[in-house]
Amino acid sequence: MWAVEAASRLSIREQVGQVVLGAFDGTRAPRAVARALRQRRLSGVILFGGNVRSPRQLRALSRRLQAAAGGDALISVDQEGGLVRRIPFAAPRPGQPAHGSAARVGRLARKAAADLRSLGVNVNFAPVADVAHGRSSALADRTFRGGTAQVAGKVRAAVNGYRAGRVAATVKHFPGLGAALLNTDDAPVVIRRRASELRRIDLAPFRSAISARVPLIMASHATYTALDPRRLASQSRPVLHDLLRERMKYEGVVVTDALEARAVLRRSSVAVAAERSLVAGADLLLLSRSPSTRPVSRRVVAGATRSRTVRRRLREATARVLVLKRSVGLSIPAPPSPR
Repeated sequence: MWAVEAASRLSIREQVGQVVLGAFDGTRAPRAVARALRQRRLSGVILFGGNVRSPRQLRALSRRLQAAAGGDALISVDQEGGLVRRIPFAAPRPGQPAHGSAARVGRLARKAAADLRSLGVNVNFAPVADVAHGRSSALADRTFRGGTAQVAGKVRAAVNGYRAGRVAATVKHFPGLGAALLNTDDAPVVIRRRASELRRIDLAPFRSAISARVPLIMASHATYTALDPRRLASQSRPVLHDLLRERMKYEGVVVTDALEARAVLRRSSVAVAAERSLVAGADLLLLSRSPSTRPVSRRVVAGATRSRTVRRRLREATARVLVLKRSVGLSIPAPPSPR
């Protein structure tokens, strides 16, 4: 596979850079972020509302980020619509509960992809693929309406719509947060559904997305007692490797939810969580605060330097990220110059 060979030609530090997504404050790219992109210490960025002022400003920001990265930066956003809509002048405007039929979901996704692409965004952390467990679900206002089969069909339509517009869709939050009463951003969450319920309900939209060749799946920071009662899903090899890779045959990129979530910080530092997630099977480590980047990079570089397991996992993750980058039209980083 070309991507494995390309990943192998990168140094450990450069591979670590390919698997880290960072964030920053303000509407202009700070020098530190531009330098990190130029030096291959970041794979790209996630944008939030505070990074966005106008279409003209956002296009200029995206151009500056790509110029610093040599044209290979992942520029991502959470643009679900409704409550989670970081770019107010881009589709979709309504939240997922109001997206309607699968056909309309597909049209909205194509429109969103066109808007995002025109603004320089190439990855959307949407759609939400969780099946809400009644109105008490913490994500009830962010999920598609309908039963399991309807949600699965709408997820598939969204994935296809984004692909048509050359924006990478991300289904979340694997293996399903529909039964959660709290958000993992705010508190630890334990899902006590039986394995049979998870298979029948929660995993169905993810199976649908995988059959549509979804490029990214976001791992949740909840604990699932039926799958791995001791670890967060985002740090669990039984969840990310045994279930998602081996049983569900997923071959794309696994991205963590933001590693600064309280569900994560109750157990470890961001850097420790990042290394655990990588070893468990995550390919892209999502950081939503700029101070997190250096400690994470140092931790993963150190782990890969001393451990063959971490080194092998890092190379696999880098290769998947390179495939993702090519799929959205980005350039592939050149091999390091001779030292």
